[in-house]
Amino acid sequence: MFTRNITNELLSVAKEYPVVTILGPRQAGKTTLAKQAFSQYAYCNLEHPEIRQLAIDDPNAFFKRFSGNLIIDEIQRVPELLSYIQVMVDENEVKGQFILTGSHQLSMHESISQSLAGRTAILKLLPLSIQELQDDGCKYDHYDYMLHGFLPKIYKDKLNPNRYYSNYYETYVQRDVRALIKLKDLSSFEKFIKLLAGRVGQIINLSSLSNDVGVSSHTLKHWLSVLEASFIVVKLEPYYENFGKRVIKSAKIYFTDNGFLSYLLGIENTTQLQRDPLIGQMFENLVVIECLKNRYNQGKNPNLYYFRTDKGQEVDLLFKQGHQLIPIEIKSAMTFNKKFAKGINYFQKITQSNTKGYIVYSGELEHKSNDYSVLNYANIKQIFNDKL
Repeated sequence: MFTRNITNELLSVAKEYPVVTILGPRQAGKTTLAKQAFSQYAYCNLEHPEIRQLAIDDPNAFFKRFSGNLIIDEIQRVPELLSYIQVMVDENEVKGQFILTGSHQLSMHESISQSLAGRTAILKLLPLSIQELQDDGCKYDHYDYMLHGFLPKIYKDKLNPNRYYSNYYETYVQRDVRALIKLKDLSSFEKFIKLLAGRVGQIINLSSLSNDVGVSSHTLKHWLSVLEASFIVVKLEPYYENFGKRVIKSAKIYFTDNGFLSYLLGIENTTQLQRDPLIGQMFENLVVIECLKNRYNQGKNPNLYYFRTDKGQEVDLLFKQGHQLIPIEIKSAMTFNKKFAKGINYFQKITQSNTKGYIVYSGELEHKSNDYSVLNYANIKQIFNDKL
């Protein structure tokens, strides 16, 4: 059983708020986390048809059946319950009375802002981190991590990743997308998500994708927002404050789980992965999402950006802490090269900053210089822990 790094933050906020809402992608471990942290609570899952119908038809009877402290799974299935929860927590004033989980952050945020504003803490749980896997004894190289991904069930049940993600796509992704955008033509959506995978780590151009998919860019923008709301993809926004017109201002797209990304790209084994022309972008995806996990597990906003000028000078990742901008370069190579610091040196020069940067790569040798530290990808937690 994996120990999740977000547990301490979850227990802490439950002592401050009457409701804690855990958001995250399907199968990321939200239910397991809630049950482990609050083992004495009653539990119900709104995916269960009879329980969901009871909640819809007779909310009072629902809360009579599930009385006391309660974990409610997939609350977005019956958002009307949030109004009843609001009344209950206002009357009882009990900290940590309800633990809610949800897989659709857009609908959840809308419902929470209407009913539970100021009454709930919101945490985001992404799939397992490299640290969590290693703490449980699962130590692999970066190729295996990128192929297997980070969904707990794959490691718990030792599943074939390609078969698992095929079922994951059909069971969860297609179903959720159908529910949110009422798709009639699944083939166009499937083409879109696979083309999106082929552009991972790149600046997204919906006009170009529109020509390739044969669907309007307005429709693709909506589809992309649904994928983001369902935690399938995340957008990395550019940092352009104080840099004027010379800086690119369009977002990059990354996939929340590397295993799902590998599946969408048709990669079935590590040999194929090592030879894939997108290996650099896939490794970048791995590192960017690990950085997100580190921040979310601390209960903090990511404050992560990228930087690129119209002349092509760029930094893969910027971590903004207070007034500091910490540049991070990501390289899939296993051998360090001083050229990797080119983006960091440029950024430090134009910002006149003496803030040290980081170079994250797949090699084992780590060292520090005056301008940057070199880290193995499995140790990126140092970037954030050192700055706390």
